Amino acid sequence: MIDLHLHLDGSLPLGFVKELAGARHIPLPEPVEAALQVPERCASLHEYLCCFDLPLALLQSAEALERAAFALCGELAQQGLLYAEIRFAPQLHGREGLSQPQAVEAVLAGVRRSGFHAQAILCCMRGGEEAANRETVAVTERYLGQGVCACDLAGAEALYPTGRYGGLFSYARSLGVPFTIHAGEAAGPDSIRAALDMGARRIGHGVRAGEDQALVGRLKAQKVPLELCFTSNLQTKAVASPQAFPLRAYLQAGLCCTVNTDNMTVSGTTLPGEFAKLQALGLTGAEREQLLLHACAAAFLPDAGRWRLAGQVKARIAAGG
Repeated sequence: MIDLHLHLDGSLPLGFVKELAGARHIPLPEPVEAALQVPERCASLHEYLCCFDLPLALLQSAEALERAAFALCGELAQQGLLYAEIRFAPQLHGREGLSQPQAVEAVLAGVRRSGFHAQAILCCMRGGEEAANRETVAVTERYLGQGVCACDLAGAEALYPTGRYGGLFSYARSLGVPFTIHAGEAAGPDSIRAALDMGARRIGHGVRAGEDQALVGRLKAQKVPLELCFTSNLQTKAVASPQAFPLRAYLQAGLCCTVNTDNMTVSGTTLPGEFAKLQALGLTGAEREQLLLHACAAAFLPDAGRWRLAGQVKARIAAGG
């Protein structure tokens, strides 16, 4: 399995959070799960994003970031994943003086130490300062091919429309930096269309693309993958019900779809768990295999890396995994 849309700060193992909080003398609420996991009756993406306050408070040193990346990669390996792209916003980890490059180097060190096959995606922030976002793009270019594979735009999509960031991603294109953009989650098809116009190689979520069939046709024609996240899309009310989740309809329409967790801790899920939920809703074995191979093709890897990953996935499928 492959997770292409996975946030570091939203996926910290619970035991690691308790250990790190103790080491940094940060008091934790009781139960700590209430601060880390989305409430059962979450009303919106805005409420969902409140669950990141505690993880961000913990991840303000190079040591904490390295240990977090190491711990997360260990979890992914135990779950049987073959590859992941772990995203985070380096500009959010500087409260105690850490620079963006230092934050990136710490996460990459944790990934390398784990031995798990993963790369980092660096997130620019909606509502963030322009200078900080441009620095994130520049830092992405600096570490591209050295453990960083792309940049992203994350945050409150409904409050800060995608179209406002055309200049930022024009800058990314000028540096040759590939990027994905969160779009089509808290906002509709216009957000996805703006991301495509900017040159996004993938769409983070994109679950609302089906509201515009012309847009569906464009996604198919341009072969732009969607990073779908079933559980979190239900929690943020991007889709109304499990039965309304459009994954199978998108596959039947010829779209390149992938299944991802978004935030394992915040959403209380794992990638095997996501597939189990989808299979309970009727996902077939053939569709599961198609999704896994779509993830290989969509990964921000060189051609040889994608082919090698696809070979590993096919071998795992042949072995019944």
